Formats: sequence, C-alpha cells, structure tokens
Amino acid sequence: MRVLVLFAHPVPDSYNAAVHRVVVDTLTAKGHEVDDLDLNAEGFYPVLSEIERREYHDEPSNIEPVRPYVERLQAAEAMVMVFPVWNFGYPAILKGFLDRVFLPGVSFKLAHGGVRPGLTNIKKLAACTTYGGTRFRAFLNGDPPRKCVTRHVWYACGMPRKRYIALYDMNNNTEPQLTAHLERVRREMEAF
Repeated sequence: MRVLVLFAHPVPDSYNAAVHRVVVDTLTAKGHEVDDLDLNAEGFYPVLSEIERREYHDEPSNIEPVRPYVERLQAAEAMVMVFPVWNFGYPAILKGFLDRVFLPGVSFKLAHGGVRPGLTNIKKLAACTTYGGTRFRAFLNGDPPRKCVTRHVWYACGMPRKRYIALYDMNNNTEPQLTAHLERVRREMEAF
C-alpha cells in the first residue's frame, strides 16, 4: 500500500521525530511504499496567499501553487499524520498544509448544494500525536485536533478506517511511558 506520512514538527531530535521514525520504519518494514512528507524539512510554505484565496474555488487551476503536494496526496492509498498538539491545535505548518492543499476538487467536491469527499483513494487514516496537557484538559477544550482528524479529514477521505493514537500529558510522562507509547505506535503501524 502507498502510504503518505505527513510529519509536522520542526525539531529533528524531538519526541515527535522519534514517533515519526517509528511510523516510517515500521511501515517500510511491513512492505508499504512510504512517501515521507516532512513539511518542515521540505520547506513547505503554509501561508495561503491572497491570490490563492481569491482562486480557491477555481478548479482545476486552484491546485497550481501546490500541485506537487496535491499529486502526492492523490497518489496515496493511506495517510498517517504525525504531529504535536500546540495550544489545542495543529502546528501552523500542518494547518497551512490543510488550508492550501485540501482544496475544492481535491479533498472535497461541491455538487448540487452539497459536499462530497474527494480523497476516496485514501482507504486508511491514522494520526499519531502528542499533547502537553492531560486528556481531561483536552476534553475540556473540545480537543479540536482529534475532531479535525476524526471528522473533517476522515470525511474528506471518504470515511476510511481510522485510528487516533495520542499520548497525553507529555510534560509529566516518564521515560518508561514514552517508551511504551513508541511501542504502541509500532504495533499500530504493524497492523495498519
């Protein structure tokens, strides 16, 4: 299976980078074709420009500024998102990717006054993420990243099989807890 791994963390020796390595290494070892899209390493520019916003609904020319990313997304059969949760949201670079690449005609289609999924090529979806706060704090804040992955991105992909693999309370986790989470990620990717 061709898996797009969408990674959004700027520090190459962070815990999130360790999660990313486990995801890529495990999927590769299981024989998947991995397209490793490290947004920071590739220098993805996350800001939606004025002209991109004005031409947002102009299909298919709306994809021109981000065509290589659209092609990679459309070539995927599965997607794994690896990112930290900051201020109960995505890192700006990942939010910018969704704003600029999940376009009309790409991630959704407008038809007869309704919205239909556009990324039906993606049959499996997973998110591996970390939170500084506890699960309870995330719950009290509505947990926007979880909802965005398990509702918006999930729907855009035609409601694929989904997994949300989160490690909460990063600020207080011990080394054994961090190691156990990496093992959980490995097991999830082996079964992906």
